Amino acid sequence: MDLYEHQAREIFESYGVLVPAAEVAGTSRAARDAARRLDADGRGVVVKAQVKTGGRGKAGGVKRAADAAAAELIARQMLGMDIKGHTVRSVMLAQPVEVEREFYVSYVLDRTDGRFLAIASARGGMEIEEVAAADPRAVARVHVDPAAGVDEETARRIADAAGLPAGTAPVLRRLWAVLEGEDALLVEVNPLVRTADGRFLALDGKVTLDDNARFRQARWGGEDGWSSTEHRTPQEAEAAAKGLNYVKLDGEVGVIGNGAGLVMSTLDVVAGCGARPANFLDIGGGASAAVMADGLSVVLGDPDVRSVLVNVFGGITACDAVAEGIALALDRVRLTKPLVVRLDGNNAERGREILREHAHPLLEQQTTMDGAAERAARLAGGGAARPPDSAAAESAAESTATATAV
Repeated sequence: MDLYEHQAREIFESYGVLVPAAEVAGTSRAARDAARRLDADGRGVVVKAQVKTGGRGKAGGVKRAADAAAAELIARQMLGMDIKGHTVRSVMLAQPVEVEREFYVSYVLDRTDGRFLAIASARGGMEIEEVAAADPRAVARVHVDPAAGVDEETARRIADAAGLPAGTAPVLRRLWAVLEGEDALLVEVNPLVRTADGRFLALDGKVTLDDNARFRQARWGGEDGWSSTEHRTPQEAEAAAKGLNYVKLDGEVGVIGNGAGLVMSTLDVVAGCGARPANFLDIGGGASAAVMADGLSVVLGDPDVRSVLVNVFGGITACDAVAEGIALALDRVRLTKPLVVRLDGNNAERGREILREHAHPLLEQQTTMDGAAERAARLAGGGAARPPDSAAAESAAESTATATAV
């Protein structure tokens, strides 16, 4: 579960990481009142839209207000704004900080190595992916043994590798404590700033919590908890209402599969093809046509999605029911994004026939998981969809190839 910035800030503060004074407001009048309390020295406030997506600043979701009246006006403009499919329901008002220098620090789970990865750079404040692409040496990656954690020596080693000042080492230790104590999969601060008086403050942050630890994290649940319905994206809320197992991710390829293992494998294969999964959606075993249609409707509703990959290996789930669900969804919604489908297993041939008969120009079939992922990744990057019958020529190799891919 991703947290809003103000929730991440609350956690950081409770672990001793310095943050600017701030308040959250759900109305423009509340924003004005908060700005008055925060602007004691007449330097104004920063108004920040609270959404669980990146690119907020470029979309007009971060602005400086000179006084309380300006903060009220900005909040009125931001509340209700749509930022990449996320509606702004609250804003955070924060005291401005005189920044001397910016840094980037994060801990993220490296599933491949079964360890955590510390990523740090002396060039914070920018998209770390862009920094890494332009100058890979500017971004340090240091693996952390989860059993050993981050002690003083490890913190200094991370700071040295990234060229961070020695004063960041205590912050690195506290952020690791956040990750351990809150069962987080990602803890990121960008920028971590040094002020003119030598303090280090977390100016912005992201925290992703591990849903598997929900049972031991009481403050996640309940009507006022972080996992309440109002904190979901529109797609997550729609999926929850329909009983679907859906998680929003920060990518462009929508992924639907049956069974958590197959969906996770599909995410990995999509990533291996150079694209980023936009979501995790498991229709489960024995899914009906209606469930498949609901799942496809949810994924197609995500504005970040550029192509959709349906990867189903029929066991209890019958591939013809999946195909009928896809056809049903195409009758309900206007498909404007390429849809790649790979069916194998129980009633797979009948499922393929149903899709061929439907003959939608943006729907194509592939015979293997690798081939389907590669095609969906390419289409998400702007490639052209193949004719719907293009899979027919590959039918001879279908059974053995797909079984091997699973």
